[in-house]
Amino acid sequence: MSKTLKTVLVGYGSVAEKMHGPLLEVCEGIDLVGIVERSGNRCLEKFPDVEVLKSFDEVVSRDDFDLVVITTPNEYHFPMAKAALESGKHVVVDKPVTVFAEEAEELDKLAKAKGLVCSVFQNRRYDGDFMTLQEIIQRDLLEELVYLESHFDRFRPILRDNWRDQDVPGNGVTYDLGTHLIDQVVLEFGAPNSINADIRKQRTNTIADDYFDITMDFGSFKARVTAGVLVNAPTPKFLLLGKKGSYQKFGLDVQEAAFKEGIKPEGEDWGVESMEKFGTLYLEEESRPYPTIPGDYRIFYDNIADAAFGKAELKVTLPQAISVLRIIEASFLSSKENRSISQEEGGW
Repeated sequence: MSKTLKTVLVGYGSVAEKMHGPLLEVCEGIDLVGIVERSGNRCLEKFPDVEVLKSFDEVVSRDDFDLVVITTPNEYHFPMAKAALESGKHVVVDKPVTVFAEEAEELDKLAKAKGLVCSVFQNRRYDGDFMTLQEIIQRDLLEELVYLESHFDRFRPILRDNWRDQDVPGNGVTYDLGTHLIDQVVLEFGAPNSINADIRKQRTNTIADDYFDITMDFGSFKARVTAGVLVNAPTPKFLLLGKKGSYQKFGLDVQEAAFKEGIKPEGEDWGVESMEKFGTLYLEEESRPYPTIPGDYRIFYDNIADAAFGKAELKVTLPQAISVLRIIEASFLSSKENRSISQEEGGW
C-alpha cells in the first residue's frame, strides 16, 4: 500500500459529487484517483484529475486501488461491498451499510478475516449540534437525564423521481434518516431495553415510508427519534431534558448547506455556526445560548485513513451498524403489529 489510500468513488449522484468527493479530496491520507460514472464524464468538471471508470467490475478486477467508497442505491450496497472486500480493498459504504443486518454481519466477518477496514458513512456523528449535545451530557449540565427528542423534519410534499421513493429494497425515510438518528442515540446511550415505532406513508400515492416516530426505552430515560416530509413549521432538532434543566436546538448543521453551495471543506472556519443559531440552555436560575461546537465531517475520512494504516482504531464499526439495522428492522415489525419490541426479541 502506498502512503495514501488510492481511492475510487463508486457512483456519482448528488451525495457523491457534493459531499463524498470533496471530503475525499481534502483528506491527507486519501488520494481520490477514480470515479465510476457509467453515463458521461460529468465528474471531470469538478474532479479533472480522476480516472473515469465505466463499471464496478473494473474496480474490483484491478489491484491499484486501496479504498472503495460506495454511494449507489441501498440495494447494491451489500453485493458491491462484498465484492470489493473479496478483491482485497478497504470499503466505505454510504448509510445504511446494507439493507439487512445479516448482510452486514457477513461483511464484518469478511473484513475481519482479510484484515480490511469496512465502515459506513455515519457523518452525522460529526454534526455540530450532536457534538454539542454530547458535551452537555459529558459536563453533566442537566444532571440526571430523563428524555431526548431528536427530529429531522422537512417539507417535501411532492414525490421526486428518486429511487428512495420507489419500490426497491431499503427505500423510504426510515432507512435514509432513521439510520442517522438511531445511530446517534445508540452511540451516546447504548442499546435500548425496548422500542416502539410508528412508520407511515403520509403523502398521496407514495410507495415508500415518509414518516417515522420511534421511541427507545432505557428505563428511567427515554429517547424519541422522528422524521417526516410534511413538516412546514419549526421543530427542534434536539430537545434534551434533565432534572436540572433542558437544552433545545433548532436548525440543521451548517455543513450540508455549505456542501450544496460548493464550498470546499477546508480551513478552521469550516462547520462554524453563527451565534444566532446557537441552542439554548434552560437552567433553574438562568437561560442562555449555548455555543455550538463546529461540526466536522472531515473527521470521518481522516479516521478511515488512520485505521487503514494501523494508526488508530476505527470509529464507525460494522457491529455498531448491525445494532442500528436490527433496531430499524424491529421498528418496522413494531409498527406493523402495533406493539413494543424488546432487546431480547430484536437482537440488537
